[in-house]
Amino acid sequence: MEYIINFTWDNEAGVWIATSEDIPGLVLESGSFDALLERTRFAVPELLSLNSAKEKTFSLSFRSERHERVVL
Repeated sequence: MEYIINFTWDNEAGVWIATSEDIPGLVLESGSFDALLERTRFAVPELLSLNSAKEKTFSLSFRSERHERVVL
């Protein structure tokens, strides 16, 4: 099974936010992309277990998006 994790930058808060339509309850944030990646890798198996997932092996696909407005 493959799960898609979306990382989105919140410019106002200055944090990356991790969410997934595939994993109920996944909402994490961090000011560091790498720290959020590690937190997500740790949280996903736990959430899948809590959501009664039967798979023991799964794939994670990470998608990141960051938009910035530049004023000259």
